[in-house]
Order: sequence, then C-alpha cells, then structure tokens
Amino acid sequence: MRVLVTGGTGYIGSHTVVALLERGHEVTIVDNLSNSSSVVLDRVAQITTKSAAMHVADLRDEHALTDVFAATGPEAVIHFAGLKAVSESVAEPLTYYSHNLEATFSLLKVMNERGVRRLVFSSSATVYGGGQEPPYKEEDEPIISTNPYGQTKAMLERVLSDLAASDPSWSIAVLRYFNPIGAHPSGLIGEDPLGVPNNLAPYVAQVAVGRREAVTVFGTDYPTKDGTGERDYIHVCDLAEGHIAALAWALANRGARAWNLGTGLPTTVLDLIRAFEAACGKRIPYHLGPRRPGDLASAWANASRARDELCWQSTRTIEDMARDAWRWQSLNPLGFAPPASLD
Repeated sequence: MRVLVTGGTGYIGSHTVVALLERGHEVTIVDNLSNSSSVVLDRVAQITTKSAAMHVADLRDEHALTDVFAATGPEAVIHFAGLKAVSESVAEPLTYYSHNLEATFSLLKVMNERGVRRLVFSSSATVYGGGQEPPYKEEDEPIISTNPYGQTKAMLERVLSDLAASDPSWSIAVLRYFNPIGAHPSGLIGEDPLGVPNNLAPYVAQVAVGRREAVTVFGTDYPTKDGTGERDYIHVCDLAEGHIAALAWALANRGARAWNLGTGLPTTVLDLIRAFEAACGKRIPYHLGPRRPGDLASAWANASRARDELCWQSTRTIEDMARDAWRWQSLNPLGFAPPASLD
C-alpha cells in the first residue's frame, strides 16, 4: 500500500516509517524538518534496506501538498506533523492553535479533494484531564485538556468525528498515546529534540551522556507513592506497531474510532530516573523543583479497547525503554548532529 506519513522524520514518525517499510508498504514522507533531521532517512534505510520518498513541505501550503498527492498517489495517510510540547503550548497558545489546526485542515482538504479518505491521526493522552480519573478510558467524557497542546488534539478529534459522520466514505483511526520513550534497538534512530528537551526521558538521557548537568523534578508533593508525577511510558516501537494495527483497521472499516495506546502501568519521575541509572550504570543527578503549569499528578491508560479491537498491546518494559534510549543516546551523544559539532 502507498502510505503518506506527515512528520515522518520525527521521533514517532520515523519509527513508524520503519515498521511500514518492514511490512512492505511504499512510504512517502512530508516534513518541513522544523524539529527533525534529514539524516533520519539514511538511518531508516540502514535499518530496513529500503527507502522512503521525501518531500520537504509545510502542511499549511496546500499547493505544495496537492503536488505531493498528485505525484505519489497515496492510498492512506498517517498524520504526525504538528507542534507537541505541553509547556511551550502554555507559553505560546496562539502558535499552537494556529499551527496544529491549520496544518490538519489543509491536509484534510487535500485528502478530500484527491479522494484519499483513510487516515490514522496522532492524538494524545493530554486530551484527558478535564475531570477524569486514571486509568483513562476512551469513553471518558468530556475530553477537555488542561493545556493548549492537548486542546488542539481534542478539537481536531471533534473535527474528525464530525467529518466521518458527514461522509461515510471516511475511515479515521484516532490514537491517543501516552508518553513515548525508548528508541529503535539498533541505536540508529531515537528521540533528538532541538534545543532543550521539553519531555523528561530525552532530558534524563542527555544528563546521563553529559550534555546537561542535572534533571529538574517538577513537583514533589503530588499524591503518588514518592510525591513525583506518574505517567504511562510506552516504548516507541510498541507505539509504531500500534499505528500498523490502526492502519489495518482503517482499511477494513468506516467511521471514526479512538484508542488509547499505553501500557496501563504508571511510572513516577523518580522510577524513570532509576531505570535510566540502571541502563547507563551511573548516577543521574537531579534536583527538586515546583510544579509546572498544565501538568497533572497522574496519567495512565486503560488500553483494553486497543487490545480487543486492534489486537495490539505493549510488550516492552520500562527497563527495555531505558536501555534502548540509552543505547541511542550513548551511540549518538549529539543526536543526529554531525560529529564535527563536537569540536
């Protein structure tokens, strides 16, 4: 099948591209490279011995996107592209609302015009938090996020639901994933955020490799076992396999449906740091700080719907996640930056 992957050189996107290529799909990537590197393409080819076509474009450019569709003829789309940092969205809400909504509206318009109506949409567990209690279930309503990033996902989920209800030719799989960490076991691709990482795991990995001095633990008075926040960390390769399962659903069904992708197991910040310490064999320095705006005390999944309907469930442990993340970071201390940058 010909699959268009938006944001396919990003962290989750690149691992999903690997999974698609390994299963024989023909992959085209559209990415503006604003938060990723074209080096990913070579690494993906090393892993799979196959290549994905690459088009550098911003999804908000409808003309460029139309040209890509005309040239490649995709039969389905997996949509990752978008801004994704919770804390940044709190500081810059207008940027997040305009970018994430406009990019998706542009994509949907071009898909509709070209008759491509199978979509796997990258949503987020941040759509929860408006009064629900973990473990979160897909039936929990209303989905009202506590931060602008999550609100863009919640809004787009509503758009997609309304679109599918208005036109029965659409097949839309919505994936609400929790906290992706880890890396491909080869160590060739992994999470490489530009600048200071907004997420915990890559920050811990950069401290472990010596790029940063210490981890700040935001919040120590939450009602959890050690006072630090709890999250449902999921291996990025498990997540990629979830997209393959969702694509299969979209090929066989119509309408819009949402699934949680998580392990169903909460892990505290301190537990995650200890897992990284075990993986790298050294102490990771950290200091305690206040809570951050927009953060929840606990968030983890009930992933039984994905198990029952997609025949998918996570298989990798927090130890696997830390080990693979450390392998990636230790082999690539500056991420995808060229070795000359060490000078």
